[in-house]
Amino acid sequence: MIELKNIHKTYYSGAPLHVLKGIDLSIEKGELLSIMGASGSGKSTLLNILGMLDNYDEGTYLLDNKLISKISETQAAYLRNKYIGFVFQSFNLIGFKTALENVALPLYYRGIRRKERNLQAMHYLDRMGLREWANHLPNELSGGQKQRIAIARALISKPSVVLADEPTGALDSQTSQEVIDILKEVNKTDGLTIIVVTHAPEVAEQTQRIIRLKDGVIYKDIPSL
Repeated sequence: MIELKNIHKTYYSGAPLHVLKGIDLSIEKGELLSIMGASGSGKSTLLNILGMLDNYDEGTYLLDNKLISKISETQAAYLRNKYIGFVFQSFNLIGFKTALENVALPLYYRGIRRKERNLQAMHYLDRMGLREWANHLPNELSGGQKQRIAIARALISKPSVVLADEPTGALDSQTSQEVIDILKEVNKTDGLTIIVVTHAPEVAEQTQRIIRLKDGVIYKDIPSL
């Protein structure tokens, strides 16, 4: 599903900062894996490259056998919408839109009619146990509910890969476990490839594989479950 070979990334705001220093990583379809590392290890940069939010300087990135290299923002947006679902620590919900509208938003950008996208959004809200919260705004919801809405929004476009950036970082331990259980269930039921960036060992240990980054390189790649 994903093949990275010798990926390098340097930022040039001020003194050059060589963040990724030759990443080689293969991820199979349907894997549930985690990426760990201290701040500055390169994990967020790696996730941004995987999600086509940033370009790399050297190497190759294949997604579903398609070379992702120096693509335009229009191309990147198209490929993200086709292949990638995002889940963020801060939820990234639109405050003035209801839970239903937030979940349906990716289908709006695909030009799907309101009735159909709302039906699909309700299906995913129901799957997350949030049907009765469909018409509530984000500020009326708990952190766990917001994250489940974010997961529903990530799933509605039927991506091949879900990138979850610290999905439990803003949640208490019980709610964190509920969110991880949902990601595990989605991985098992839908066969999605799920990549979780986390600082939490208790989260990483529930994935099938742990990638540890240090100073811009992979220094451990170990099975977990």
